[in-house]
Amino acid sequence: MPTAALERKNLRVGLLGFLAAAAMLGLGYAAVPLYQLFCQVTGFAGTTQRATEDDADLAARMAQSAGAKTVSIRFDASTSHDMPWLFRPEQVTETVQIGERDMAFFVARNNSTKPITGNATFNVEPEQTGQYFNKIQCFCFTEQTLQPGQEVRMPVLFYIDPAILDDPNAKDVEQITLSYTFHRKPEPAS
Repeated sequence: MPTAALERKNLRVGLLGFLAAAAMLGLGYAAVPLYQLFCQVTGFAGTTQRATEDDADLAARMAQSAGAKTVSIRFDASTSHDMPWLFRPEQVTETVQIGERDMAFFVARNNSTKPITGNATFNVEPEQTGQYFNKIQCFCFTEQTLQPGQEVRMPVLFYIDPAILDDPNAKDVEQITLSYTFHRKPEPAS
């Protein structure tokens, strides 16, 4: 085989290998946002849904026609190991009517001597209920900054979609756990 043809073939194989490696690297970076999007759309892995006031009004009307079934909500709070905050729910459990809006409060206190910014990740258990747990307002939607020694009450406005009553895998659930973990936002490099 002539040398020029061999060099072109080697160049083409090398270029294809480089493109394949670059595509895998790009998929690696895109995996987390794509997985989050998938979980938000499907409620997979206990991911809750984001709702509007109009969605909540519709759910309340649906619940009134379906009856007054209730479910116990358990609230759980923790912080990552590098987060110097106290973080807890004001009330550990609450019984709510399916389809009705309810509000829970969490308390956070910065126990450090400097301002700390954090954001909360969340999860719902059992997993099959995540797609029916709708948050209208939540401190977890934005970053929270607390000054040294500052303590705040943070609300979560939510409802359980009455469609849960039509799901054979979720309709008999008696308790749903809403868990939050606060993570410290990395400080910008100086």
